[in-house]
Amino acid sequence: MAGVGGSVRCYTCSPSSSFFLRKAPSPVRFRLKFRFRFRINALFGDWGLGNRKNSLSFSSTHQHQFTFSLTDTDTVRVSVLSSISDVPAKEWDACAVDASGPHSFNPFLSHAFLSALEHSASAVRETGWMPHHIVAKDQANNILAVVPLYLKTHSYGEFVFDHSWANAYHSYGYKYYPKLQSCVPFTPVTGSRILLRNTSFKDQIFDIVVSAMKDLTVNSQLSSLHITFPSENEWLKLTQKGFLPRIGMQYHWKNRDYKNFDDFLKDMKQSKRKNIRQERKKISAQNLIMKRLRGHEIKARHWDSFYTFYRNTTDNKWGTPHLTREFFHELGSKMGDNVLLVVAEEGDELVAGALNLIGGDTLFGRLWGCLPRSYYPSLHFEACYYQAIEAAIELNLRKVEAGAQGEHKIQRGYLPVTTYSCHYLIDEEFRGAIQDFLEREASQVKLVIKLLHESGPFKEGIV
Repeated sequence: MAGVGGSVRCYTCSPSSSFFLRKAPSPVRFRLKFRFRFRINALFGDWGLGNRKNSLSFSSTHQHQFTFSLTDTDTVRVSVLSSISDVPAKEWDACAVDASGPHSFNPFLSHAFLSALEHSASAVRETGWMPHHIVAKDQANNILAVVPLYLKTHSYGEFVFDHSWANAYHSYGYKYYPKLQSCVPFTPVTGSRILLRNTSFKDQIFDIVVSAMKDLTVNSQLSSLHITFPSENEWLKLTQKGFLPRIGMQYHWKNRDYKNFDDFLKDMKQSKRKNIRQERKKISAQNLIMKRLRGHEIKARHWDSFYTFYRNTTDNKWGTPHLTREFFHELGSKMGDNVLLVVAEEGDELVAGALNLIGGDTLFGRLWGCLPRSYYPSLHFEACYYQAIEAAIELNLRKVEAGAQGEHKIQRGYLPVTTYSCHYLIDEEFRGAIQDFLEREASQVKLVIKLLHESGPFKEGIV
């Protein structure tokens, strides 16, 4: 591993690298070896987030339903639903709020956000995301838990990378896809995945739901079940239930009770503080005006412009967009003041934008883009990071989550934090090999986080 003063290197495998150095004589006798040559941002980067053409060919028309005993007299019925529209929004959101707590509300787990993905044809069967949402009910038909779950034929839009695992299965004639994935599509945001009502027996419901998802995986003859970006508490519980634990890394900004942006800058090292001020001066020097719009302030023309910006980013970076134009309009309509759109104007023209969602104690930065064939120095940093910090201070939010990737975020005040995922693989031989890889990967991730914190942008003593 190179010193932190230069670029940090993490020795792990890339999604395009071979899982095996050579073919073993049989599918059940092999040794996994990995190539360790890739920079840290390759591990956590957006690998190939763009193939929406790999639609589901797996047939899953059967209505899955499981019944479990809660007590000697009470049972819990767990069903699999093909659309979030089959769950009343009020009841889904009650589960989401109970799971996170009202002060830590996660907008991505709301019925509004998840239904916008489905209704806009962004996360649907045709794009390789077949909804298989879990709903647990008691005998009186009260909803006790819900889980956002999808049957997938690819690994795009997940931000936890298992492409090499799929390649390994394929090399031995096994089918890795379809697989089950519990997550928020296209969204690397940590939050509860098993959304439980706050009952006295919620721990038992958790166990029942996990058992139902495992049974669904086995009964459907699938390779695996993945739960990505769960809460740390869920991650620990699932690890005890046979899931393989995995960790990753993101960059978050922490609000240390700052009164304003200058107050935040006082905590930075002198060189970093100077650099940020110079970058911010470039915005006014280019005659750009920054605005933060919420709720009714965001008009249809803003969403149409932002979709152009988004397409410019996907065309240059990924090749194919995940989200449709309709998604953004529906998001604005359904989520109101939970949406914060940062825009940059040059004269009367919108030239760039950054999409954020506002949670109970967190500002979530999600997407960014600008006009095609345009370049405005430092505008990306201003729109995505500095405006987000200002908004978080203004709204008295605890942190800013700026999404996946980005060592460049560190010098702008965003520090690395651990993210989590859990993986339940049916085949024991592959499971053992992947477990070995994940253990080695975890040691590298922990070391990288430690080194990046030690070389951070803040003055000594600021944590």
